[in-house]
Order: sequence, then C-alpha cells, then structure tokens
Amino acid sequence: MIKRLAIILTIFHLNIAFAMDGIPSMPNPVQMMNDSVADIVDPPNTAALNIMVSALSSLKELRKADKATPENIKSLIKIKLIPSIAMDVSTELALKKHWKNLNDQQKHIFQQYISQSLMKDYAGILGSYEKLDSVSISVDPKVKRKDNKAIVELFITLNDDPKPIKISLKMIRSNQWKVYDVVFSGVSLVKNYAAQFNSHIRRKGIDSLIAKTVKKLK
Repeated sequence: MIKRLAIILTIFHLNIAFAMDGIPSMPNPVQMMNDSVADIVDPPNTAALNIMVSALSSLKELRKADKATPENIKSLIKIKLIPSIAMDVSTELALKKHWKNLNDQQKHIFQQYISQSLMKDYAGILGSYEKLDSVSISVDPKVKRKDNKAIVELFITLNDDPKPIKISLKMIRSNQWKVYDVVFSGVSLVKNYAAQFNSHIRRKGIDSLIAKTVKKLK
C-alpha cells in the first residue's frame, strides 16, 4: 500500500484539503472564454489524466528496456513530473502567512527545497518498485470548479489489485493546468510541508528555517 501511494504521490506531488477560497490567485489564460467553452477546450480532468499516463508510461518503458537506473528515474521525474507541479502555489500554501514576508530569493529557496525533496525521496521509492505490469486509470467526470481552480478525482488500479486507489488532485491553471496538491485518505503533501515548516518557525523563527533550508540545499 505504501508503494502504491508513493507511485501516486510521485506522479503529482504534493494532505487534508485546503478550502478553495484560500488558494493563491493566478491569472486565467482563457478570460475571453466563458466557463462552458473553457471546459471543452481545456478540461482539468484531461490534463490530470495526461500527466499520470505520461509518467507511468515512461516508467514502464524504462523497466521494459532494463534502464530504470536511479539516474534515469530522477530524469523521468524532472522531465515528466516537476513541470506539472505548480511549485509556487504549493510553496505559498505550505508557508502560509510567512510567504508574503519573504523576498524573491527566499521564496526561490523554498521552492527549490521542495522540488529537490521530491526528486530525492520519490526517485528512491520508484526505483524500488519493480512490478508495474498493468495500470488502469479512470477520472470522475464530475469536476469541482471555481474560476481557474479545480479538484479532480481519479481512480487508479495497479497490477492485479482489485481495489482501486482514489485520489483527489487539486489543480490550478495559468497557461496550463498544473497540480498543486494531492489528497489521499485525508493526507496531503502540502499540509505535510506546512507542518514541517511551522514547527520549526514556532521553535526558532523564520530566519532559522531559511538558514536551515539553505544548508540542506548545499
């Protein structure tokens, strides 16, 4: 079960859902379209499905060619997954009220930290997942929408497991749909980072957290 969850979290990245009203605002590239037209030409459920299929297909091909080395899996994550994550939105949600007090360089430090954490943690997990014979993915057609934000529910069946895994992808659209959080059984990576950051800030302050993050990156 842990490995299956790891596969899903790797594909998207990012735990108890944030209210959609609290999501940082981003510009909508289809402002000239009404909602019904935008849903037809750029639906979030299709984007979510494409992200997952692309990543899993690439992993399966690496396994088939016997080239699923740690380096190649890291490259897969970097090419297929990281660009599909709205890292700025995820990081802002993780730091909450402290975000607005950071300068651009400090914001970039935290974005880089989260990105590198994903690369390191899930490349190792994916590398240990040797069996990926069959994958079935379906998307709930009922998508929750509000302006340029959406929540998409997917059902994933790995190998011969008869019980599908249900996840909720929180997505936001600027020039394209990207994932900023994943909710699985009440668990979200964004909230995990928020708890991690806030715990340190309460004990030692934001400056100490910044210094610690810079040290980890080095």
